[in-house]
Amino acid sequence: MKVVNLKQAILQAWKERWSDYQWAINMKKFFPKGATWDILNLAEALLEQAMIGPSPNPLILSYLKYAISSQMVSYSSVLTAISKFDDFSRDLCVQALLDIMDMFCDRLSCHGKAEECIGLCRALLSALHWLLRCTAASAERLREGLDAGAPAPAAGEKQLAMCLLRLEKTLSSTKNRALLHIAKLEEASSWTAIEHSLLKLGEILASLSNPQLRSQAEQCGTLIRSIPTMLAVHSEQLHKTGYPTVHAVVLLEGTMNLTGETQPLVEQLMMVKRMQHIPTPLFVLEIWKACFVGLIESPEGTEELKWTAFTFLKIPQVLVKLKKYCHGDKDFTEDVSCAFEFLLKLTPLLDKADQRCNCDCTKFLLQECSKQGLLSEASVTNLMAKRAADREHAPQLKSGENANIQPNPGLILRAEPTVTNILKTMDADHSKSPEGLLGVLGHMLSGKSLDLLLAAAAATGKLKSFARKFINLNEFTTHGNEELAKAASVRALLFDISFLMLCHVAQTYGSEVILSESSTGAQVPFFETWMQTCMPEEGKILNPDHPCFWPDSTKVESLVALLNNSSEMKLVQMKWHEACLSISAAILEILNAWENGVLAFESIQKITDNIKGKVCSLAVCAVAWLVAHVRMLGLDEREKSLQMIRQLAGPLYSENTLQFYNERVVIMSSILEHMCADVLQQTATQIKFPSTGVDTMPYWNLLPPKRPIKEVLTDIFAKVLEKGWVDSRSIHIFDTLLHMGGVYWFCNNLIKELLKETRKEHTLRAVELLYSVFCLDMQQVTLVLLGHILPGLLTDSSKWHSLMDPPGTALAKLAVWCALSSYSSHKGQASSRQKKRHREDIEDYISLFPLDDMQPSKLMRLLSSTEEDANVLSSPTDRSMSSSLSASQLHTVNMRDPLNRVLANLFLLISSILGSRTAGPHTQFVQWFMEECVDCLEQGSRGSILQFMPFTTVSELVKVSAMSSPKVVLAITDLSLSLGRQVAAKAIAAL
Repeated sequence: MKVVNLKQAILQAWKERWSDYQWAINMKKFFPKGATWDILNLAEALLEQAMIGPSPNPLILSYLKYAISSQMVSYSSVLTAISKFDDFSRDLCVQALLDIMDMFCDRLSCHGKAEECIGLCRALLSALHWLLRCTAASAERLREGLDAGAPAPAAGEKQLAMCLLRLEKTLSSTKNRALLHIAKLEEASSWTAIEHSLLKLGEILASLSNPQLRSQAEQCGTLIRSIPTMLAVHSEQLHKTGYPTVHAVVLLEGTMNLTGETQPLVEQLMMVKRMQHIPTPLFVLEIWKACFVGLIESPEGTEELKWTAFTFLKIPQVLVKLKKYCHGDKDFTEDVSCAFEFLLKLTPLLDKADQRCNCDCTKFLLQECSKQGLLSEASVTNLMAKRAADREHAPQLKSGENANIQPNPGLILRAEPTVTNILKTMDADHSKSPEGLLGVLGHMLSGKSLDLLLAAAAATGKLKSFARKFINLNEFTTHGNEELAKAASVRALLFDISFLMLCHVAQTYGSEVILSESSTGAQVPFFETWMQTCMPEEGKILNPDHPCFWPDSTKVESLVALLNNSSEMKLVQMKWHEACLSISAAILEILNAWENGVLAFESIQKITDNIKGKVCSLAVCAVAWLVAHVRMLGLDEREKSLQMIRQLAGPLYSENTLQFYNERVVIMSSILEHMCADVLQQTATQIKFPSTGVDTMPYWNLLPPKRPIKEVLTDIFAKVLEKGWVDSRSIHIFDTLLHMGGVYWFCNNLIKELLKETRKEHTLRAVELLYSVFCLDMQQVTLVLLGHILPGLLTDSSKWHSLMDPPGTALAKLAVWCALSSYSSHKGQASSRQKKRHREDIEDYISLFPLDDMQPSKLMRLLSSTEEDANVLSSPTDRSMSSSLSASQLHTVNMRDPLNRVLANLFLLISSILGSRTAGPHTQFVQWFMEECVDCLEQGSRGSILQFMPFTTVSELVKVSAMSSPKVVLAITDLSLSLGRQVAAKAIAAL
C-alpha cells in the first residue's frame, strides 16, 4: 500500500498492530530522506491520534516514546505538541502526557543549530505554561469536589500531586531555568501569561487544606519567580571586617580631590562594593573609619580643614546618593545605624579623633546624618547616649591650652551657610558699595577664616562659583575712572585681595577650579590669562622670554620710573592689571641695572619696598617671573635674582600701608613659598618666609634623596602591604612616583611585586591595595595593564610560570576590577586630579591596534562589509559566524576609543588561547579572568566589558569544566541581543 500522508501511516500501523521498532523501520521506508520528522510534525501527529478517545491509545503512545528515545523527534517538538492539549478533564490523557514529560524534562538537550536551540527555549516556556494550567485545573477540580462534599478527595489530590511533581522536576534543573530565562527575553508576552497563571494557581491553592501540596506549590512559584533574576544573586562577604580598598578610595578622595563632584565618587564606591560583595553596614563603617583616620593623620593647617570639610560636609552628601543605589530608604537608614553601632565599638579611634579635633566628632556626624535623613531621631539619641557614656572614660587633655581652641568641625559646619551668604553679597553691584564689600573680604582674611570658607565651599561643590565671583570682582577693579584717593585705595585693596585669594585657591585646590568653560569669542579675564601663562605650578615650566612677560615698552618704562623715583606707589587711576603684566619686564631692567652697578643695593631695597608696600599682588607677579628666570641662569648668575626674591618675600614694616596689610602678607608669603619651592630645592637655596606656625606644604618633597625610585616604590608598597591599608602620606608618595616614572614603569613594577607574592591572603590584600593605588589614574593604568602587561605575560611562554596560583588568580582579579572600573567611568569626565596629570605618551593606541575608516583592522578581523557576513547577523550558522564578531559591534561601540580597542584585543587574545591546543598556566589564567568577570557582573551584561568577547568564545569556554554551568553562559553573553540569546541557548542546550 502506498502511504499518502503521516496520518494514514500512523493509522495503518495501529490497524496492523506494528511493534514500535517495526513502526520506525516502516516509517523510514515510507518517508525517504529529505524532510526531517520535526518538519513533518511527527510528534504532533502521533499525539493527536493517541488522544482521540477518553483514554490515550497505548500503542500510538509507544510509537511516540520510541521516537523520543531514538531521537527521531526533538524534545522541542514534543513539548510544543504537549502544550497544545487543553482538555484537562480527561485525567488518563493528562497522566499519559505527564509520563511522557517525565522521560526527558530534567535532561533536555539540543545539539542542532542556534535556531533549534532557541526553539527548545520557546517550547519549554509553552510546556511550563501548560503545566501551570494543568495544575490549576486539577486544583480547581479538587476544590470543587471538596465543596460538593465528595467522599474521596484522594484521587483529586493524587492528580494535583503528579502535576506539582512534574513542575518541581522541570524547574529544579538550573539548565531548564536558564533556558526559560532566555525564552522570557525572547517572548515577553508568554512570560506575562505564566505570571498570570501563577497568581491564579496561588489563589486556588490558598483555599486547600493539604499543607504538603501548598508548600510544594509555593516552592515551584518561588523557582519560577527567581528565573528573571537568576543572575542577580551574589553572596556577600561576611567573613571579613576590613576592606582596604574602600578605605583607600575614601582617603585618596579626601586627600587629593575635595573639589571633585560627588557622583563619580559614589559610582566608584558602589563599583568596589559590588566587585567585593561588601554588606552595606560594613561598607558604610569602612567609609567612616577612613574619614576618622584621615582626620587624625592630616597635617595641621589647610589639610586638616580640608579633611574636616570632607568628613562632615561631603561624606553625608555621598551617603545620601548611595542611599538611592542601596535597596529602600528604611533598609539604608538601618544599615547606617548599624554602621554607627560598629563604629562606637572602635573607642580608641574615636577618642583619638576627638582629641585631635577637641570635640565630640561622633555627635557632629550624627547630627549631620540626621539632617540628611540618613538616621532616625531615635537612633541618633540612642547612639549619642552610648558615645557620651564612652567619652567619660576617654583620656582628657589635662592642660588648658585647648580650652580656647574652637573645634574645627563646628567651625566648618558654621562656615557652610556663610559661603552661601558671601556668594549672595558678591552678586551685588560692586560699584555701589565697594567699602561694604571690602569689609566682608577683610573679615574673610582674618585668622583661618579664608581656609575654612574655601574648604566648606570645596566640599559642597561651590568653590567654582566662589572663584568665578572673585574673578569678576578682580576684573571690575582693573580700571579706575576719575576717582578720589579714598576710592582708589579701596579699589587697590579689592584688586589685591581678590588676586591673592584666587592664587591661594589655585595653589590649594588646583587651577582647574579657576578656569571657566571656554566660550568662543568671550574675552578671557585678566587673572585667568595671568595664571595660565605666568604662574609657576608643579610640573609647569615657564619660559621667562615668553611674550606674555613682555608688554608695551612705554608702560614698562613708566613703571620702572614710578618704582625708582617715587617714595611710594601711586594709587589713583592705576591700572593694576597692566602693572602686574609689566612688572616682569621692569624687574629685568632693574636687575640689569643692579648687576651693571647702575643701582646700589639701597635703591633695590627701596624699589622692592615700593613693589610690596601697597598691593602684595605686584610682588607675587614679580616673584613668578623671577622663579622662571632663575631656572635659566647658571650657578654663578643666580645670586642677585634670589636676593631680590628674598627682598620681596619679607613684609614691609611701615606705618604707611593700606588696610589688612598683615593679613594680606600672610597669604602672600604662603603663595610665594609654593611658587619658589621647586626652584629653591634645585638651587639649594634657603629663603625664610614669614612663618604662620604651620607647614603650608605638608606633602611636598616626600621622596628620600639619592635613592633609586624603583627602590622607593617597592619599599613603600611592602610597608603598605604589611600594614594592610594605605595612608595619606603613602598616597602622595605613590602619586609622585607615578609622575616621575610614568604609567608603564609604575604599573609594571607594582605588578612584578604582586607576582612575587606566594601566600594567598597576601595576594588578596595586595590586589585590594593595588586597585586603590591605581585609582590615582585608573584610565591610563588600565590601558597599560590590559594593552601591554597582560598580553606580554600571556604570549610569552617563559613568563607563564609567574601566572600560577595564587599570584595568577590575584592578577586576574586585579585586571577585571581595573577593566570594569575604567569602562564604567570612562564615559564620564576624568576627575580634576587626573586632568592635572602630565600625560606621557605611553603608546599611540591607534597605531598599536590600527583601524582605518574603510577597512576594519586585520588584527581584530571585525565584520567585513560583504553580503555573506551581513547574513551572519540575521541567521548565524556556526561556521560562517565571524570568529571575532562580538556584541560590541552590534551595539556599534566606538572602536576609536583606546579603552574599547584594548578590551577588544584582550578578548581576542583570550579567545585564541582558549581555542589553541596548548594548555598551561596561561589557559588557567584566562579561566580565572572569566570567572572574576562573571563574579563581578550585575545581571544583563549589556554595556559591560564582556560585550567585547567574540561570540565564538562562549562555546570554547563551556569546554572548561569550571565554566560549564548555565549561569556562567547567561552571565557572559549579551542577552539583550537576539544573536546573544541564540549563542547562549546553543551553549546551554549542549551542556
